[in-house]
Amino acid sequence: MLLALAANHGAMEDLAELEGATSGRLQAQEGGLLDLDRKELVFGRPGHTFINAAFTYTRPGGNRFNDDERGAWYCAFQAETALAEVTFHLTRELVAIDRFENVTDYAELLADFVGQFHNLRDDAFSTDDSLKADPAIAYPAGQALAKWLRVEKDSPGLIYPSVRSLGGICLVAFHPSLIQNLRQGGTWRLEWQGSPEPEISRL
Repeated sequence: MLLALAANHGAMEDLAELEGATSGRLQAQEGGLLDLDRKELVFGRPGHTFINAAFTYTRPGGNRFNDDERGAWYCAFQAETALAEVTFHLTRELVAIDRFENVTDYAELLADFVGQFHNLRDDAFSTDDSLKADPAIAYPAGQALAKWLRVEKDSPGLIYPSVRSLGGICLVAFHPSLIQNLRQGGTWRLEWQGSPEPEISRL
């Protein structure tokens, strides 16, 4: 990908150095994050850069089950659920800039997982704050729950009902090594043309 930008070998080296200085994944692979030891990252397996990126690129404030000191691998059991979750988050970014014009292609990544994941699908958790729709309520509660499970209970992760897709099921893995047999599925296009609701198509 860098090669097309480089006029010569010297420019290629400069671009690689620039990427190294600005890439959260590469920096974490060298020195880790506040709550992620670099030894936890994976290497030498198909898709390891995607796996590591999920744990090393964090958004300010974190997400439902991870804070901004450590990422996590989020996925869904169904493509429709994954698309609903991705649509929600990207639409939030477009709301923030008040501009609903965007085209983004997503490659579906399929994976297998190992471990006994904690399950939040039970009715006992239906009113749990971590499963609320409002991130301001859900994220602090979910992050506290996830950290307690990971640190105190050595939990591999959680299976939980999707908040963005009725009947959908999601999974969050707390450790890079749990993600096995990563391979690519289909490719999907999300296109906003002035409306908060995107057109979604499979390419």
